[in-house]
Amino acid sequence: MNVNSFLLCKTPDAWLNLVPQNLPTLLIDHANCEKKAASTALNLMYRHVDQTEMILQLSKLAREELRHFEQVVAILKDRNITYAQISSSRYAGELRKKVRTFEPARLIDVLIVSAIVEARSCERFGRLVDVLDSELWAFYESLLKSEARHFTVYLKLATKMSQGTSIDDRVELFLQEDERLITSIDTEFRFHSGVPAHPG
Repeated sequence: MNVNSFLLCKTPDAWLNLVPQNLPTLLIDHANCEKKAASTALNLMYRHVDQTEMILQLSKLAREELRHFEQVVAILKDRNITYAQISSSRYAGELRKKVRTFEPARLIDVLIVSAIVEARSCERFGRLVDVLDSELWAFYESLLKSEARHFTVYLKLATKMSQGTSIDDRVELFLQEDERLITSIDTEFRFHSGVPAHPG
């Protein structure tokens, strides 16, 4: 499935236009996102040890996310950008607010949210190639396939865990939330932030 046809909206040009002047923030936040993505996969592995097929897929996924984290940190080092702690965007936290609290519904929702986060990341990587220098353009292009694969892995796992019950309504709910967050005003520029309050 193509992430651009899956998502309800594309990254606004207003966000993309701010990338060149906010490159250190983008790279630092991207590193944090990769680290959190690995953590999400590991947490699911700890919580659902009985799901052998799922934890094997998530183990591979977590390793790939950590490899991406290492690559971004290396880029930061090469560019003399200090890897510092910065606040997270509201994006993932807001998406997770609609996750149900009982099992197996919670697991299904977390998998759907993870799929949408991966899809949005992949879509942003595709847009970023238009505004980055050649080194970063090549790097983000190299991430496209793995992020698209991660999106597919999570969506297929959510479908499997639903045991034949349609997840379409839950997917649509979280896609609408993604669209709201990506197209509404954000006061801080981050990798998953929405439309900047001050376009510059």
